[in-house]
Formats: sequence, structure tokens, C-alpha cells
Amino acid sequence: MAKEKKEGAQFVRYFGPLLDALRAIGGSAKPDEATDRIADDLKISDQVLNEVLPSGGARFRNQVAWARFYLVREGLLDSSKHGVWSLTEKGFKTSLTYDQSRAIFLKWVKIFQEQRERKEKEEPAAEKIAEATGLLSKDYREEVLEVLLKLPASGFERLSQRLLREAGFTQVVVTGKSGDGGIDGVGTLQINPLVSFKVLFQCKRYARSVTPSEVRDFRGAMGGRADKGIIITTGTFTAEARREASRDGVPPIELIDGEKLVDMLEKLELGLKAVTTFEVEHAFFKDFEA
Repeated sequence: MAKEKKEGAQFVRYFGPLLDALRAIGGSAKPDEATDRIADDLKISDQVLNEVLPSGGARFRNQVAWARFYLVREGLLDSSKHGVWSLTEKGFKTSLTYDQSRAIFLKWVKIFQEQRERKEKEEPAAEKIAEATGLLSKDYREEVLEVLLKLPASGFERLSQRLLREAGFTQVVVTGKSGDGGIDGVGTLQINPLVSFKVLFQCKRYARSVTPSEVRDFRGAMGGRADKGIIITTGTFTAEARREASRDGVPPIELIDGEKLVDMLEKLELGLKAVTTFEVEHAFFKDFEA
């Protein structure tokens, strides 16, 4: 849990604001909705919102996600894996000061430390050797993004095509045309038997942030050719780019950054195979020791 300790002082401050944000929204929200609400409530500067981690993800959004991790452990948020963050009954009734948040953080750091020490005593020698020699796999999300960045541009476009098809789009075509104003492909999303709309998409294999000017350029290239646009990137979007994408009076553009891209690959199990493991819940067996 070294990473959590290092980042702890930074993300602990978002424990209370995350509970407050979800209460204000109605008790549940998509991660982006909750994160944007915290940014608005705390008046987070664009400079902070635009900070990027070495792995390429947005630091602020990563910190809010870590805050959610600890609030789930504390029973204040549920552990749904369906892409919605939701308050528990206990969470609805709880407001946290920074000191209370830090106490929760330190409590779980101690629990994780004890679990790790117990696991180290029980783990097989072969696993210890693998860990010592660096043979254990790195975080799969970071590894997936590294793989995506190494793909050729045409390969990333075809992957995006497959992703959109798996997500419910039909007639998804990669244009592969140079000089097409940044339009990499087109597809149709069928809402129901009577309603569908055309979508243009752009793929950006970036290790950096997409800027608002790039969002505007893409919208200009759309030029009335579709009802909606999608930009898919392995990087992130600046705060200004996010605002530009949802600006009133112009065609909306959906933004899929590296974190959301991995989420989609995970949910659709594309290039990622789920592995089930079990951890002994010692508290359960304590009830039977007497």
C-alpha cells in the first residue's frame, strides 16, 4: 500500500466532498458526474484539473477514485461494479471533516498492513521468488495503456471500431482517409427500432492531454455530417477541453480518456480476462472460535 501512503495526504481531503457531492446529486452518480461536482463545489483550478500522472491519467480524477476506494471500505459508499457510485444508508447520514477522513484512512492503512503481513507469512515460496525477481505483473490498467500506446495508428483505429461495435454501434467504418479533418470513422447508434443517430469518431493515441482547440477542430470537421462526435484517446482531456466538448449551442462531443477506455475494455472483456481470487475473511471465523 506504499502508493496509498504516498498519495494519502492528497486524496484524503476528498472523502467529505465526495459524500457531499453524491448527496447533492441525489445519492448516486457516474464517476465523471461526481468528480465534476467536487471540482465545482471546491472551485478546483484548471491547473490542478490538468495535472497528469506519470502513467498518463488525470491526477485529480485518480485521487477522487482513491477517496471512493476508502469510503467503500468504510461502508459509506456501495461496492457496485456497474459504473455508478452510490451512497449507502450510512453514507447518506455521514459528513466528514478532514480529521475524521484522515482517521478513516489511517484505520484502513493499518488493516491493509496487517493483511499484507499475514499474507507474506502464508504465501508460497515461488511467489516470493517471483516478487523478488520482478516477475510479478504490473498493474493491469497501466500495462493496457502501454500496449495501446505501442499500437500503430491504424491498429488503434481498428480497436476503436471493435470497441464501438461491442458497445452497441452498427455500421462502424474506419475511414482511414488522410486530410479528412481528423475524422477517423463513422458509426450508427440504434436507440430503439425507430430512433438512431449517426456518430463520427476520432482516435488519438496520446500520452498527453487533448486540448480544447483539438476538440473545436474535430467539431469543425464534423460540419453537420453527424448528430454527435466521440474522441477516443489513451491520454486525458484538459478541463478546458471537457468544457468545450459540452458547450451549449454546438453539437455535443463525448470524451473517452485512457481511464474510461480501460473501463470499457474491462467491462466488455476485450483484451482483458477476468480472474477470480478469494481472500480469507478472518473476522467471519472469529464468531466460531468461542
